[in-house]
Amino acid sequence: MWLYIVIIFLFLLYAGLIVYYTRAWRKIALYKTKNTNPATSISIIIPARNEEASIGTLLRSLQEQDYPKHLFELIVVDDHSTDNTTGIVQQYSTVKLLQLKEEDINSYKKKAVETGIAAATGSLIVCTDADCVVPPGWLSAIASYKEENASVFIAAPVVINNKPSFVQFFQALDFMILQGITGAAVSNHHLSMCNGANLAYEKEAFYKVNGFEGIDAIASGDDMLLMHKIAKQYPGKVHYLKSPAAIVSTAAVPTWKAFFSQRIRWASKAGKYDDKRIFWVLLLVYLFNLSFLVLLAAGCWLSEAYFFALLLLVAKTVVELPFAVSVATFFIKQSLLKYFPFFQPLHILYTVISGLFGQFGKYEWKGRKVR
Repeated sequence: MWLYIVIIFLFLLYAGLIVYYTRAWRKIALYKTKNTNPATSISIIIPARNEEASIGTLLRSLQEQDYPKHLFELIVVDDHSTDNTTGIVQQYSTVKLLQLKEEDINSYKKKAVETGIAAATGSLIVCTDADCVVPPGWLSAIASYKEENASVFIAAPVVINNKPSFVQFFQALDFMILQGITGAAVSNHHLSMCNGANLAYEKEAFYKVNGFEGIDAIASGDDMLLMHKIAKQYPGKVHYLKSPAAIVSTAAVPTWKAFFSQRIRWASKAGKYDDKRIFWVLLLVYLFNLSFLVLLAAGCWLSEAYFFALLLLVAKTVVELPFAVSVATFFIKQSLLKYFPFFQPLHILYTVISGLFGQFGKYEWKGRKVR
């Protein structure tokens, strides 16, 4: 009996968290670009490693920006690529290409971003990834929002462009939900996460918080952990830009192995946050999902545990669905919602696995084993 009581308690806490996210997400007003005479100088930093298949598409989309050309520059930092990434970049005369020199470090991406910022002339650093595509009004939306709200750090939306495969449908749906949580949390100044594929921050602020110092030994976290550092120095100046004009699209990883490696990398930051409220939220989510596996194990002795697990699964789906619908509407991904109930068992399993290995295991990133 005590097992069921504990799990019900976890569910009530989890349900309250999801309702909170749903209300916070819906409360964020859609932003429409307003400034037709921008003044913000922008440096776009793009770390790249073996991205010959995608970086040309990104650079073409950046050349199609409706932002004044004299107000932004493109900086690609090549991270020891062994393919034709640099050859493709060199075809674009307006792109500044830098080569990462450091070897045998644990966070190559942070070093690449840091190298790009050191060479940047813009006052606002805008980051994206080499496998992304940006819409024509991307920079205009970011600059307009920054100038209107005096933002020091801006987290902005990212969506996965998926192909018709099981693994990519799952990724796109899961990632979309994470993006909704990002918007809800950042807009309420709880700052649980953001994504390095679409963020912006003042160059001055980066140096005022000493850049990645103190988090440079962590392989991931060039986005979230930096956001937390800047938020401490600039309270109330970290914002979320909810605008269709600012949505960056990225490709799904092609295999389950790559997917789990990515999610384990993301989970590896869980114990690194200064704001311990985030840790307790992550722990709640982990324990609630773990409770399903506990119930399945308990079913070997208590037959009613299987029925209880089924009821809990239905309750979880019902609580989460309004949030999923609201987020899917913003990203125009309503077609994914038909998979939502069926992906629930897989989502539970991957949450438990990635959470565990994120704290105790190693993973592969861009062909390297990192800690």
